[in-house]
Amino acid sequence: MYNYTILDDKELTGLLQNGDELAFTEIYNRYWTKLFTVAANKISDLDEAEEIVQDIFVSLWKRRTELDTINTLGPYLAVSVKYRVIKVLAKRGHQQKYSDYTQQIASLTDDTTQQWLDFEELRGRLVTFVAELPEKCRLVYRLSRESGFSQKQIATELGISEKTVEAHLGKALKTLRTRLSSFLL
Repeated sequence: MYNYTILDDKELTGLLQNGDELAFTEIYNRYWTKLFTVAANKISDLDEAEEIVQDIFVSLWKRRTELDTINTLGPYLAVSVKYRVIKVLAKRGHQQKYSDYTQQIASLTDDTTQQWLDFEELRGRLVTFVAELPEKCRLVYRLSRESGFSQKQIATELGISEKTVEAHLGKALKTLRTRLSSFLL
C-alpha cells in the first residue's frame, strides 16, 4: 500500500495508468482547488467553473492509459483548464451574438415569406454546390455538417487521419463560401 501524498506526479501518473483509483483520488485532491480557482476567476460562474474542473477529471480518468507522456500533471491540467475556459467563453460569445441577432430580427418588419423564399433558394444552391464537391470533400462535409460528427469521428469512420479530414473540410468550406458569396451579399 502506498502513501499517495508523498508520491510525485510521475509516480501518480504511472499508478493512474494502471487504473489505481486511490492515485486518481490523490491527484483530484491535490489539484481540484487550484483548477477550480483558476476557472472561477476566468469565467465568474462558480457552477460552470466546477463543471469545467469535473469534466477535466472525468476526461483524465477516461484517458488514463494515454498519459505516458506526462511527467508533471500541474501544467497539463492547467492547460486543460485554459482550453475549457476558452471554449466556454467562446460559447458565451456565440450565444450573445445569437441573442443579439434574434432581437434584431424580431425588430424588423415581418417579411417572413420573402425570407423563406430566400432561404429555400440558398438551401437549394447549397445542396447543388455540395453535390459538386469532390467525393471525399463531400463525404467529410456531410459527416461534419449534416451528421454532426467530430473530426476525430470522421477520421475513424473513413480510416483517414484527422489532418486529412481537416484539409477536406477546409477545402469544402472554402469552396462553398466562394460559390455562395455572391448570393449572400
